[in-house]
Amino acid sequence: MSEYFSLADCDVIGFDLDHTLCRYHLKETSRLIYESLARYLVEHKGYDKDLLNLTPATWDFCFKGLVVDLEDGNLVKLAEDGTIMRVTHGTINLSTEEIIKHYGPKREWKHFNSLNTSFTRSAKYYLYDNYFDLPGALLCGRAVDMMHKVNSDFWKDMVAAIEHNYNTSAFKEDTGTYFPSVKRDPGRYLQPCSDSVKTWLHSMKNAGKVLLLITSSHSDYCRLICEHILGKDFEELFDVIITNALKPGFFSLVPQQRPFRTLINDVEESEGLPSLDKPGWYSQGNWLHLHELLKTMIGKPEPKVVYFGDSMRSDMFPASSFGKWETVMILEEMEGEGVPKTSGEKGKEQGMKSPSAASNQWGSYFVDIHKSEGGDEEIQKLTWCSHCIHKYCTMAIPSVEHIADLPLDYKFPRFSPDKPCTTGYYPRPPDSLLKRCESLS
Repeated sequence: MSEYFSLADCDVIGFDLDHTLCRYHLKETSRLIYESLARYLVEHKGYDKDLLNLTPATWDFCFKGLVVDLEDGNLVKLAEDGTIMRVTHGTINLSTEEIIKHYGPKREWKHFNSLNTSFTRSAKYYLYDNYFDLPGALLCGRAVDMMHKVNSDFWKDMVAAIEHNYNTSAFKEDTGTYFPSVKRDPGRYLQPCSDSVKTWLHSMKNAGKVLLLITSSHSDYCRLICEHILGKDFEELFDVIITNALKPGFFSLVPQQRPFRTLINDVEESEGLPSLDKPGWYSQGNWLHLHELLKTMIGKPEPKVVYFGDSMRSDMFPASSFGKWETVMILEEMEGEGVPKTSGEKGKEQGMKSPSAASNQWGSYFVDIHKSEGGDEEIQKLTWCSHCIHKYCTMAIPSVEHIADLPLDYKFPRFSPDKPCTTGYYPRPPDSLLKRCESLS
């Protein structure tokens, strides 16, 4: 495998939608998501009204890559080897002594192996790995703070709140808080794609690339987003659009378990398709049938596919492990660590941390300090999130905007086990990784 990656070498360019092609105004959207979920807990499940009151400082808790342990209400930040770097009970930090008392001197988290090898959902824990989830981590922490004793019902309530706001019919029926708000004022939450991104998409299309859009959002919400960020003629850009893709199952399940379905007025046909025989807009589906269609469209037995996405669990891990696709991770956290921003983040609240910025409570997304018992020794370790990026991604960028002006044959250095862990980030590695490399050399 070459140590460089180039879009010119790919036959198919695929994109996730939310937080990949579509950048949100993160502060506005996060507040809306938090309010949508909290309001449901207060109004339908009898939770304390105080859940709805947030100060700007509270948002420091929002941090991608945390895992909530549903048995004890702890939220944990993991190192690459599965040891625990930081823990809160609810939103309250545990000291090094408390961590060792709870998890033993080696600070091992017992579910790490299951999470690390398969990323599958579990009744024991939940991984917060994208910005739609993230306000849920804060809500979860605050809900635990208000309980005298953690019981498993709190998680059922959280799931019910998500279902109420995001189920596939909520957009059409105007239920919940989230969709009605975005429909009323899309510009408050969605950032239109820049002209350079639109030109970039057209240039790939003109160069004979097949363009894919694969999103777990339902078709009606996908249309609203795409019209707002790309324009009314967005469908002409993509050869294949797949909505309600239910990733990661899209990549991991066999066709019989999840056939493609056609849509009529945003309603899925009840009968699944035996195969995909032409480009178009489809719902649900599976990687194998898509792969067969791409082989026909490209005229090659093994078309080379790259997929851009923002979620390790739904995009990067399954696309690289099952699909054997090249993967480009959209990682806004890089912008919090020395990489220049390209987009105008807006948010009315002064003092509110953007969910992609580094957190005082949780530290860096990429590297953290591991304190020994007694606190006399500090070792810098990569976080588990960093480790996964280096393992399952071809490269990482803060946004598609950062590469849209480059020629298609630009050669990006790719992540590689025999290269320093700073290789693979474009336009430059995050500060914390650079510092770690300097301290090791």
